[in-house]
Amino acid sequence: MNGLGPAVAEVVRAAGPYASAVTVAVARGNADEVHCHGRLGHGRTAACSPDTVFELGSVSKTFTALLLAQMAAHKDVSLDDTVERRLPRLWRPVTVRSPEPIRLLHLATHTSGLPRLPPGLAARAVPTWFTNPYVAFGDEQLRSGVARTTVRCRPGSRYRYSNYGVALLGRVLAETGGSPYGELLAERVLRPLGLGATTCTADPPGRAVGYRRGQELPPWHIPGLPGAGALRASGADLLRYLRAHLDGGHGELASALREVQRPRLRLRLPRSTDQLCLVWNHRRPGGRDLYFHAGATRGFTAFVGFSPQASTAVAALANTGPSLDGRFLRAAYEVLRAA
Repeated sequence: MNGLGPAVAEVVRAAGPYASAVTVAVARGNADEVHCHGRLGHGRTAACSPDTVFELGSVSKTFTALLLAQMAAHKDVSLDDTVERRLPRLWRPVTVRSPEPIRLLHLATHTSGLPRLPPGLAARAVPTWFTNPYVAFGDEQLRSGVARTTVRCRPGSRYRYSNYGVALLGRVLAETGGSPYGELLAERVLRPLGLGATTCTADPPGRAVGYRRGQELPPWHIPGLPGAGALRASGADLLRYLRAHLDGGHGELASALREVQRPRLRLRLPRSTDQLCLVWNHRRPGGRDLYFHAGATRGFTAFVGFSPQASTAVAALANTGPSLDGRFLRAAYEVLRAA
């Protein structure tokens, strides 16, 4: 795409020496391009392609938000429903202790007051902290964590980023929909959008190998918190996903795609006018709306963003864990700004 070559090249450089595969997918106007660099792993022969699958980490949360909005449009849930009402019947009377009820909207805007991780997860994660920290934390551990949780601030009163909160949202939606999270997401969101390579499956075909500081890692497992970070996707699929946010869909998904883009609160950060939608971050540099989210596992880094006014979207994926300086994510964001 004219003028974006240097910015895309900077994303590839910013991925660093440990990444063997980098994908940068860009939509601008009616044109789509997926730039692929490298191979699926060090020493592997298969080249990275638009269909190469990467772990998304917290970019998964944007899919959970869209699932929530779709189910709300279908009248299966309401954003004002309380978590206590929607908890699995077998969990009752287990619930989070809180000054006021926690609502699904609070979970989707990181204002529930829940901590970043559920109680008990960190202790279980110690043996696999640098490779697969969530692998031993399943549904029963999540139930136990909920029973041990106390929220001290009023829900809705303060922003506090929480993997736990969005994971609990995914669990509530799965219970309401009557299917495991991955199956429900596929039925309600992935198949209607034509996202055939997007999955919660840990070892899908065509996946890139993840690396942390050059060490090859096993596939990411997050059985108890899939709504917060279990998804994998290709660059081509992410471009279709972002295109849907730009162009809209049909029926309930059209309504849901609009709903996730509606700003809900302003983040009280120094020198910032950023807002939060349903999971998506929202910013208006130069009066142009930008929606974006980043994600990472131990072996992958991901960025997605779009701008409806400019009809542009960017997805950037690398098969190496995030750097402390965030250079890859900053470079990907700059492609979105420049597109």
